[in-house]
Amino acid sequence: MKKPAATIGKKLFLSHFLAVLLVSGSIGTYFYHSAYSSLKRNLQGRLENSAALISRTIDAKEIEILRAPEDAQLPVYSRYLSKMRDLRGTNPDIAYLYVMRRDGDRVFFVIDTDTSEQQACPGQPYLDIVAALMKGFEAPSVDDQIVHDPWGAFMSGYAPIVNGKGRFLVGMDMRADEVEKKFRALKISGAVSLVCSLLLAYLFSRVLSRHFIAGIRLLIERCQAIADGRLGEELTFRSDDELAQLVAAFNRMSAHLAQSRQETRRAEIALTEANEALEIRVRERTEELAVVNEQLKGEIAERRKIQQALIEAARTDPLTGLLNRRAIQEHLAYQVVAYQRNREPFTVLLADIDQFKAINDRFGHHAGDEALRNLTRLIQGQIRQQDLVARWGGEEFLILLPDTDLQGGKRLACKLRQQVAESEGLLPEQPSLRLTISIGVSQFQESATLDKCIQAADDALYRAKSQGRDLVVTAEEG
Repeated sequence: MKKPAATIGKKLFLSHFLAVLLVSGSIGTYFYHSAYSSLKRNLQGRLENSAALISRTIDAKEIEILRAPEDAQLPVYSRYLSKMRDLRGTNPDIAYLYVMRRDGDRVFFVIDTDTSEQQACPGQPYLDIVAALMKGFEAPSVDDQIVHDPWGAFMSGYAPIVNGKGRFLVGMDMRADEVEKKFRALKISGAVSLVCSLLLAYLFSRVLSRHFIAGIRLLIERCQAIADGRLGEELTFRSDDELAQLVAAFNRMSAHLAQSRQETRRAEIALTEANEALEIRVRERTEELAVVNEQLKGEIAERRKIQQALIEAARTDPLTGLLNRRAIQEHLAYQVVAYQRNREPFTVLLADIDQFKAINDRFGHHAGDEALRNLTRLIQGQIRQQDLVARWGGEEFLILLPDTDLQGGKRLACKLRQQVAESEGLLPEQPSLRLTISIGVSQFQESATLDKCIQAADDALYRAKSQGRDLVVTAEEG
């Protein structure tokens, strides 16, 4: 008799092994990539936000004169170098802080916080230029991969500084060994998970296939015994499933055949009863599987709800419940497309709480957080349904006004400024203390980009701050 190319045991083993490996491997791969992407986005977000915050503390007008090594003797260089080294010392993850200037396609150091002999002097060229660095002169950006330069291997974040006009940025470097250590640990965890999945699939498949094959082999031996005329032998199979029932049926059949042909009918009836019992059991198992299937569908639906909630959380500021910077940027980009199609104007407002740091220093961050939440509710109560408000960063809010020109935006800004100045209870623990805000207003122009529109609003906000705060200034107002 020709031996079959693949036995049932091998088929059962391979089918179970591949099924378990596919499920566990897919889940493990999904969570590995999710964790890797989340870690990378978290690191990039910290770098980008930190660089953006530090860039607000530097004025390009003051450091414009720092162009040559001898300018390191100037007081403004010493003052900013000391300030930046103090900022670097507040976070052990920061390797270097520096300010760079762009002249055409060339980039030069202005200030470098390096304390070693490799410290870059004012005017020293920077040769290893990457796309993220050049983008940082216009808007906050961060490296997508680890960058290597004469000072080492780093992941860096960049942000344009105040009054830089696309020519100055502040950069922040995080040492690559810390970043790579985290990525390496994640890869090791993924490899361990994969090995465990392989081992689990092997053990699970081997146990199941052996269980099924043991009963089948006993039945094969018993059939051969009946064919050889050995009717009195009985099989012993320790199990509570259908295979055990089938073995018992074979034992009964053998006993009936041994007694006489007269009992053949009763043996057939017994076999029929055994088959009916097996069918009932199969129907019961089928019903159980249907119930389990419905439960799995419910679990899948619940997981989809959780996944949607996570997506919403990634687009929402946890403190105020407003859209975060990433989410509002998507709406801004859509508004530009709508403008190009319908020529409907839209205006951007940048509002900033005046002297907010003093509130935190005096009354604590809890009071500052409560003030931000109360101010959020006030702004939401004054804007239209189609208007959008987002927390742009820190105590700064961005308000998008679709179908609104510059004058309409200014009217709403003046109304908001007045409402805030006259409102009581924005600081519940200090009801007598009232907040004020400064607002910059900019209308999107066809000849400009979205970044320039936001920058114009930011410049107008800066002028409002410079002119005494609690003011509204438009981009057209020099």
